[in-house]
Amino acid sequence: MLDRYEKIVTGRIRRIVLLIAASLEGDAYGVTITQEIEKQTGRTVGFNTVHTTLQRLEEKGFITSRMGGATAERGGRRKRYSI
Repeated sequence: MLDRYEKIVTGRIRRIVLLIAASLEGDAYGVTITQEIEKQTGRTVGFNTVHTTLQRLEEKGFITSRMGGATAERGGRRKRYSI
């Protein structure tokens, strides 16, 4: 069970991820959200933290996702998030 401090931190991360995803207007995916959080806050945040937060926000219906197309330089597909 989360203690009080962990609940506060988790809540802050959720709000930050939601705000950044909204500001990226359809170009929000895990890496860009992580980079933007670090740019805006000056703090390092782990990709796994952002990814897990995105999954939980999607499960709760706060955001939606769609798979983007594969790119030649990347090879894989990006999962894009929107509010």
